Amino acid sequence: MLEGKAMIEDTDMPLKMQIQAMASASQALDHYDVVDCKSIAAHIKKDFDKNYGSGWQCVVGKNFGCFFTHSEGSFIYFKLETLNFLIFKGIASSSSH
Repeated sequence: MLEGKAMIEDTDMPLKMQIQAMASASQALDHYDVVDCKSIAAHIKKDFDKNYGSGWQCVVGKNFGCFFTHSEGSFIYFKLETLNFLIFKGIASSSSH
């Protein structure tokens, strides 16, 4: 487990969820090669969907940019080992098209 070595860049998550995010990332790195970002992200997304309800998104990589809208209290961006992790829950649309 490497969650103690994660460096949080920005978050609005409650502390318990932050710890879960870093633990889930650490577990994913134990199971998948560091270059398999897609499987790492899928592992974290499934973990958060199971523990906190569906709708979570996860981006994992070394160099990426993004712009997104998230539900309050559901965002974290941190670094662990050589990767950056972005986890957030999107906002449900109230209108249908």
